[in-house]
Amino acid sequence: MLRGPRGHLRASVVPAAALAAALLSSFARCSVAEAGERGSSSYFGTKTRYEDVNPGLLADPEAPQRDPRLLQGTCTPVQLIALIRHGTRYPTAKQVRKLRHLHELLRAHGPDDPSVAAAGGGRSLAAALADWPLWYADWMDGQLVEKGRQDMRQLALRLASLFPDLFSRENYGRLRLVTSSKHRCVDSSAAFLQGLWQHHYPDSPPPSVADMECGPPRINDKLMRFFDHCEKFLTEVERNATALYHVEAFKTGPEMQNILKKVAAILQVPVSNLSADLIQVAFFTCSFDLAIKGVNSPWCDVFDIDDAKVLEYLNDLKQYWKRSYGYTINSRSSCTLFQDIFQHLDRAVEQKQRSQPVSSPVILQFGHAETLLPLLSLMGYFKDKEPLTAYNFEKQAHREFRSGHIVPYASNLIFVLYHCEDAKTPREEFQVQMLLNEKVLPLVPSQETVSLYEDLKSHYQDILQSCQDSEECELPKWNSTSDEL
Repeated sequence: MLRGPRGHLRASVVPAAALAAALLSSFARCSVAEAGERGSSSYFGTKTRYEDVNPGLLADPEAPQRDPRLLQGTCTPVQLIALIRHGTRYPTAKQVRKLRHLHELLRAHGPDDPSVAAAGGGRSLAAALADWPLWYADWMDGQLVEKGRQDMRQLALRLASLFPDLFSRENYGRLRLVTSSKHRCVDSSAAFLQGLWQHHYPDSPPPSVADMECGPPRINDKLMRFFDHCEKFLTEVERNATALYHVEAFKTGPEMQNILKKVAAILQVPVSNLSADLIQVAFFTCSFDLAIKGVNSPWCDVFDIDDAKVLEYLNDLKQYWKRSYGYTINSRSSCTLFQDIFQHLDRAVEQKQRSQPVSSPVILQFGHAETLLPLLSLMGYFKDKEPLTAYNFEKQAHREFRSGHIVPYASNLIFVLYHCEDAKTPREEFQVQMLLNEKVLPLVPSQETVSLYEDLKSHYQDILQSCQDSEECELPKWNSTSDEL
């Protein structure tokens, strides 16, 4: 990858057409499009396909991903609580407008400089991009796509096969569903239910969600979009122009500026007409074409793997500082959701101890990457020794916090409560396992794959007892009284 001088680039067209031709030749050999087949498409951050995190699904997307560490034998699962991110979606209207602007920029500058072809570059990548159909429209605005519905149906089939007793036909009417009000989440919950219907009634088309025995999901934004209801987060992070300092600093840093210069050469446009935001939307267009249509578009050929790592880091910086460890309120704003999970688990334990049927054996909650990341951070997961900053990209090459590996489309965090009995003694106990994206998630800080329920509660005692939403999200009260006479 080209290494330019530190600082801002001059507002001019990159002059050497031969440079563009050489770059095109190099990228054709090592582009994101080609590398996608080798798993490098996992650099798309929160826009990563679920199957790039679970490659086994590429061969059979309906086969259950049984982790050998899952409890078996004398332990019976009695409750499952799943927090599920919506499936694959369209770009937002804001992203579509940026892409349209980039497309118009390409057409305005008339790609296919004759000197590039004369240098052996042939028909340029810029020309291919200018001719590539711009099929995204404003109305799409983050809605769930058919691939996203398929993500949910297939996840339902796998979980039903993995936990047949919990997802039994008898329990179908006792499913408890909660969703964010966003259409992509509501539609994801409906597709999940259709997948369960397919599991139980493979020869019968599913009825409408309203006519299903379990009924439609309940919308609860205070639970699934808690960040919209936390005034401290909204004031100190969401609406704070300086909260994402490291994101903006990285955009003007050497790594991003090198990409900016290189892409300007490829697209044959002035550097002054490009920005880090436009570069990022071009990269995400590669991800959308791949995730939605399964197509390696020419946009993927613009970037090599080194570029992908830089652009992934830019996305991770935003998630880190806005949704994770960057500010304490990011994770503390999710304490209501965390406590809600344990209230359900408490109730299941109490009912089982009284020899009563568990009233809600399966609880499904549909939200966003922004729902899962703060919760996982609250629980202490994926925390690096040093914070992610605009200045330590190379040191963070092997970081724990990679949002595409944690919260791709259709990502899921699952709590499984087990009732365990020892045949030799009358002792009974309750144990818990957690799964992230269908893989057992070792517990913090023990790294064990299973925990006694009481031990888990003890570890998170502070959050369960002292993390009150009304206090965490309340802005400090300033003394407005005046000493003036």
